[in-house]
Amino acid sequence: MHKSLSASLVALACLISGSALAQYVYPAKGQSAEQQKKDEYECHSWAVGQTGVDPTKPAAPAPAPAPAPTGGRVRGAAVGATVAAITDNDVGKGAAAGAVGGAAAQRGQRRQQAAAQQQQATAQTQGNSAAYNQARAACLSGRGYSVK
Repeated sequence: MHKSLSASLVALACLISGSALAQYVYPAKGQSAEQQKKDEYECHSWAVGQTGVDPTKPAAPAPAPAPAPTGGRVRGAAVGATVAAITDNDVGKGAAAGAVGGAAAQRGQRRQQAAAQQQQATAQTQGNSAAYNQARAACLSGRGYSVK
């Protein structure tokens, strides 16, 4: 379920960021199609220069997840062995059970870190797209176009 939720969030982010790039430009002062094409190109270049964002280039991949804390199995084994010794149970079995539990906890931490990084990257991409769109719209409005 956790994987499908993450995949759904990524898909939603892609749809939102893709729709955020859609702008409609109307030549409010009767500019020709050729002039509009030239102005849109120049405003695109200007917006890229202002924001550092170029929506015509593929987005940079999300950063790799940070390495998870090491020693989950070792700590788990130590805790399991200690609990087994205190309760007069088999220390070896307690250590093995603790190691499994420690490894599972470590995997859970890695998943949470990866999800948090993905959400942060998505938010940054959306913010960058909005900044580019504002810059492009400002340029085109200054040249006599209606931008929505």
